[in-house]
Amino acid sequence: MLSFVGLGLYDERSITVEGRQALRAADRAFAEFYTSRLVGTSVDALEAHHGVDIEVRDRTGVEQRPDPILDAAEDESVVFLTAGDTMISTTHVDLRLRAIDRGIDTRVIHGVSAAQAASGLTGLQNYRFGKAVTLPFPRAHGGDGVPASVVDSVAANRERGLHTLVYLDIKVDDGRGSEADETYMTADVAAGLLAEAWPDRLGVAVARAGSPAPVVAADRLSALADREFGDPLHLLVLPGDLHHVEADALRTLGGVPADRLPE
Repeated sequence: MLSFVGLGLYDERSITVEGRQALRAADRAFAEFYTSRLVGTSVDALEAHHGVDIEVRDRTGVEQRPDPILDAAEDESVVFLTAGDTMISTTHVDLRLRAIDRGIDTRVIHGVSAAQAASGLTGLQNYRFGKAVTLPFPRAHGGDGVPASVVDSVAANRERGLHTLVYLDIKVDDGRGSEADETYMTADVAAGLLAEAWPDRLGVAVARAGSPAPVVAADRLSALADREFGDPLHLLVLPGDLHHVEADALRTLGGVPADRLPE
């Protein structure tokens, strides 16, 4: 049996009760933290809290050499852990399909995702979001500024009046999450990149979703670029057309100045 378990958004306590039970009952636990990670904890703290040993796999160990995970799941109860919700990334779906092809039973135990948190914390309704995008570091895509694919997706959502969730790039070299080897794009940097095309566009920065003290700040992208939002993880939302309740939420929850909201 191979169980895919989402760990939630922040620390070792963010996992669901069902996920915790599956983790503690498993014979072996694998994890990946290159797509995202829990910034409020460490692998060592996760292991101590749940009383398990966690075998962290890097991108190659999941996508190109998954046999140790699949071999174990043929004869034992195995969990595969990811930050946020499981199955958000294509690599997780691929691993599940590989398991099924080998006749391994699988199940999915969901955790809270950043997309859910972005809607809940900002007050922007989840059914009014269009296609999400990931904003990479300029050096990651070999160019300057914002990739054309991101610009096109944001523009298409805006034309339809839909909100855009902007995931921010993360580079983690050490699978166990050593802070010295991590680079996170912050909301101010992302706002600055996007402000080159849309300086007066309304944006909403969300920092540390799932933590005891998340931050939500709404303003023009050019203004958000001049602010600091503290420790990661961050994301950005570009609102589309606003329902009056959504506008009220951005005033109350995001502190947006009245003159920043569209008429």
